[in-house]
Amino acid sequence: MSLKPRQTRQIIVIQRPVIWVLVTLFLLCLILASIWSAYQYGRYQTAPDNDDVNAYTIDLKNQLEISREELLESQRQASMLERNRQIDDDASRELKGNLVDVQNEVLALKKELVFYKSIVSPEKGGRSLIVQMVQIKPDVSGGYYYKVMVSQQGRNDKYARGTLDIHIDGMVDGKNKEKPTTLKLSDISNETKKTLKFGFKYFQMFEGVMNFPEGFQAEQFRVSVKPKTAKLKPVDEQYSWSDLMTGGA
Repeated sequence: MSLKPRQTRQIIVIQRPVIWVLVTLFLLCLILASIWSAYQYGRYQTAPDNDDVNAYTIDLKNQLEISREELLESQRQASMLERNRQIDDDASRELKGNLVDVQNEVLALKKELVFYKSIVSPEKGGRSLIVQMVQIKPDVSGGYYYKVMVSQQGRNDKYARGTLDIHIDGMVDGKNKEKPTTLKLSDISNETKKTLKFGFKYFQMFEGVMNFPEGFQAEQFRVSVKPKTAKLKPVDEQYSWSDLMTGGA
């Protein structure tokens, strides 16, 4: 029996760790380089867009600042126009008030002119008495200043004599509407404590200040002229207090 020699196979593995490490580092560097290149490329591609955005943002800020300045200017002009409007309104009211005063003054002057013409050139015919003028104005004392003129028309070659009574009808605290309260001039005037007497050839003026009791509201102003002679007729006139206060009589 012949013996054959045994054949054995052995795998020889040569380990080189340094090479693997170098290869791994190379691949890692290659990956990092690729990432860095991609980042730079993307940054390069988007850089123009960022510049446009920045420029647009700056333009918007400039427009916003301009709009703010225009708004402030508009507000300033609006305030100025409002002040001018108020000044114009005040001036207009003042002019209207002055116009009313002038018109009232002209009307009063016309009445006086007619009155004095009647004195200079009296009408032919019989004599008569008239209440030429009645004025009522608030007084600084808190009362009311009154002014009453009585004149003689027609032939004025003789004196007219007699008495003058003034009464004011009204209400106290809004009561007694059906039966008003009547005040005599002698009870509410410090200047007049007796019946008023007149004696004139052309005209005579009566004036003073009335002070009403608290709560009294005047409604009517009555004037009674009572001549002594029967040749002259008595005169009774009534005037609305509100009309007198607005210059109506």
